[in-house]
Amino acid sequence: MKKVLILGGGFAGLDAAIHLKKKNYDVTLVSERDFFYIYPTSIWIPTHGAEFQDICIDLKELQKVHGFKLLVDTVVDISKEENSVTFASGKSIEEYDYLVIAIGASKMKHPGLEHTLSICGMPQNSLEIRDALDRLIEKGSGKIAMGFGGNPKDSSAVRGGPGFELLFNVHNMLKKKGIRENFELTFFAPMPEPGKRLGSQALKMMDHMFNRLDIKKHFGKKITGFESNGINFEDGSKLESDFTMFIPAGNGHDVIAKSDIPRNEAGFIKTDDFSCVLNTDGTPSNIYAIGDVAALEGYDWRAKQGHIAEIMAKNVAHNIDARESNSMAFKGYKEHLSILCVMDNGDGAAFVYRDAKHAFMLPMPIIGHWLKRGWGYYCRNSKLGKIPRLPGM
Repeated sequence: MKKVLILGGGFAGLDAAIHLKKKNYDVTLVSERDFFYIYPTSIWIPTHGAEFQDICIDLKELQKVHGFKLLVDTVVDISKEENSVTFASGKSIEEYDYLVIAIGASKMKHPGLEHTLSICGMPQNSLEIRDALDRLIEKGSGKIAMGFGGNPKDSSAVRGGPGFELLFNVHNMLKKKGIRENFELTFFAPMPEPGKRLGSQALKMMDHMFNRLDIKKHFGKKITGFESNGINFEDGSKLESDFTMFIPAGNGHDVIAKSDIPRNEAGFIKTDDFSCVLNTDGTPSNIYAIGDVAALEGYDWRAKQGHIAEIMAKNVAHNIDARESNSMAFKGYKEHLSILCVMDNGDGAAFVYRDAKHAFMLPMPIIGHWLKRGWGYYCRNSKLGKIPRLPGM
């Protein structure tokens, strides 16, 4: 039985493990934490709309259901030439036929980043954001700024949706408490039109929503650094803030940066359409890269999202199996590139979709929020094998 070593316990790595086990491979999944974290629904933790444990699935439970081997450890070194992976514990693994890298991305470094918290950072950050908001609410008033940054070398690594969602949820929470007028809410981003890649319709609707909810905007100025009381910009302006939530753009993973694996200018792993890392002579290696760690090629509006990571994972399982069967019937990810999300605001949502032919945002008052809640239930229970997985999801 061929051995597959998968690095990373997020959407890409977990799905790769599940699909490869279904094809009867000897699979070892390595994760730096002992739980799978459902990032898209973590937006409710800071507003007390969900408990931390609601967003986590114990990887040991998933191991029992799907039968893969589990190693909780942190990757510190990967060698393509030596066919080896080394971990923080000192353990090294060299005996594998295929390596699937799904360790995510590092983050762009900004001066003073320690004065911010990110809803897309370490899971514990969601609880720290909750506590910071609770302190402001207890105080009775304050200035809250939320935003995201860009990566000039790779626009696909920008993740702004959760920032929009969290701020809308905070607005809704403060409104329900009857204290919204005591707080100044501002959304900031260095690009002139954040959210533009969602399409022109979505951009107009987002602007309308900011105005309707009395959320201030600070767009189009490069961020030069953060302080405990605000954000500084290149034009010398400063956005005052009692609490700052900031999502840095993704950057090439630090472990990949010191490896011998080919990468693009931004530091993401270069692959072909089938997510395979190629040797210098153009032949396929035994390494695949999926999810945020991989360079995403395609349209200017392309974005790294969980559903694309899961498509990559499923394709990789198919492609490895095809290679073992001496077949060339490989599956690529580029034809599936799309933006898909239910953007929640606490008491409603908007369905956002974009592909090569269409781009739209559909408001869904009330029902949209419960649709996203339903997706969270589906995500958890389908991965645990308690309900069937829907075709294509």
